[in-house]
Amino acid sequence: MADQFPDVSRPTRPDTTYLESVRAGIDRAAAAATPLASEHAGAPAALLEATEAAVEAVRDDLLDLSHDLHAHPEEAFAEHRSVRAVADLLARHGIEAQVGVHGLDTALKATVSHGDGPTVAVLAEYDALPGVGHGCGHNVICASAVGAFLGLAHALRSEEVHGTAVLLGTPAEEGGGGKETMARDGALEGVDAVVMLHPFSYDVAIQPFLGRRQVRATYTGVPAHASAQPFMGRNALDAVVAGYNGIAMLRQHITPSDRVHGIVVDGGQRPNVVPATATSEYYVRSAEPATLADLCARVEVVLRAAAAMTGTGVSLEWDRQPAYLPIRANVQLAARWTAHQRRRGRTALPPGVVPETLSGSTDLGNVSVRVPSIHPMLAVSDPGTSLHTSEFAAAAGSADGDRGVLDGAVGLALTALDVLADPDLLKAVQAEFDAAGGVLDVEEFLA
Repeated sequence: MADQFPDVSRPTRPDTTYLESVRAGIDRAAAAATPLASEHAGAPAALLEATEAAVEAVRDDLLDLSHDLHAHPEEAFAEHRSVRAVADLLARHGIEAQVGVHGLDTALKATVSHGDGPTVAVLAEYDALPGVGHGCGHNVICASAVGAFLGLAHALRSEEVHGTAVLLGTPAEEGGGGKETMARDGALEGVDAVVMLHPFSYDVAIQPFLGRRQVRATYTGVPAHASAQPFMGRNALDAVVAGYNGIAMLRQHITPSDRVHGIVVDGGQRPNVVPATATSEYYVRSAEPATLADLCARVEVVLRAAAAMTGTGVSLEWDRQPAYLPIRANVQLAARWTAHQRRRGRTALPPGVVPETLSGSTDLGNVSVRVPSIHPMLAVSDPGTSLHTSEFAAAAGSADGDRGVLDGAVGLALTALDVLADPDLLKAVQAEFDAAGGVLDVEEFLA
């Protein structure tokens, strides 16, 4: 009988045809794409050149920081060594940083100012993933943010531009939602614009990131002997399975960029006992706040229906960790980033070239609905390398990762400098943000 079945001792390899087709489509679209263009002058050319040179002057420090973080990955809320490495580097450059701010032990804040003017925040992430270390390249994010901040500090100390630069070290992007915690504690008060980047396999000025909420469904049944008296039980695991199947059927009727994926957290203790409790957990993702709210409501109906059909009770717990909202990217800022990446020999692709389905979620979304923000993607690997893998971790610590640190630091510094130096750009940035809905009350939205 076994000979009639294929070998099931190991998983089959997923077919790569679709991904190859996607990559070919991206290549075609990229060849025909017109990068974002800015109608604003930004900072004076001499100031841009001096700031770029200031970043290049701390090249060794930035790469040492990136390599150090890469070699010593720390997971969410445990980034004590990483945040101290950032603070020590800043101290060597005469800048005092506060560690343990805005309600988080591993959060960091440093500020440099000259006169009155706008305030721009550069955000750094430095948490790693369990098992694969910096498989999301946060060592690159951190080092480039620190480099951008040092470049801005040089510009402000030269007294050729007025304003304030803030470096915020934001813990626990990988599931912990550190930015939301910090925002609720006032970390973004008075900030006019936020800039940060993320390593990727393409250079992209604007790439959609999905909003993400989490729900845990705990079903309560009635235990019974699974053989002698199963009819006296109400099976909590049946409810979990019914809910899982209901979500599977829901997936046919959601938008292409929506995502719902879950696991069984607890399915009972012994096969001969009808499970009295069982638990499942789901991530629910969507591209817009309104569609995220709609999808969450539909998921909740399915999970409650599973309880009704199995005679069990259910308790739903939403957002045990902070929810992530979709990124609201600011095109005016992204156009300035595009211009500055061009001087580094990179072409930042405009929206629509890399499919929005190649996307995850980030708590930068929660920042972007409070303050005008950008979160461009910076290529440090070949297109075949996926985020959250050991292969991407290797790329983040490679020569390509090092180039990303420097190109990213310059791009962030010069984009932020444009905001400080060009009042017309800042007005356009704010006008675009207001037209997109202005400040979203995140706590009320998630209530």
